Amino acid sequence: MGPGLVRTLLRLTIGNRVSVAYLVLVAFVIAKAMADPVASGDPASAWPWPPLVTFPAFLLVGALSRTAWGPAEMPNWYFVATVVVSALLQALALGALHQAVRTRHQRMTSSC
Repeated sequence: MGPGLVRTLLRLTIGNRVSVAYLVLVAFVIAKAMADPVASGDPASAWPWPPLVTFPAFLLVGALSRTAWGPAEMPNWYFVATVVVSALLQALALGALHQAVRTRHQRMTSSC
């Protein structure tokens, strides 16, 4: 993997407004989930939200993590890491989609 590919992946993941807005949303949901058990005393009510925000990628990454841990219960830190990796994959996909739409729009406006 060359430096150009790494730079492109970083630009698509955290270098545009759409990806950054999504990552801020995920960070807010994770922070709220971490703060809610302290305030309410019920951790089960807050932690379903981070996987829902990262849903499509969370299924794939969660399946891989279940394969790694087997039938044993996944530790909390690994669950949070799964959510973070899923969010980064989603941000990469959103960045690629944003770039594709912008490129197509620029081609259409320049051809008119």
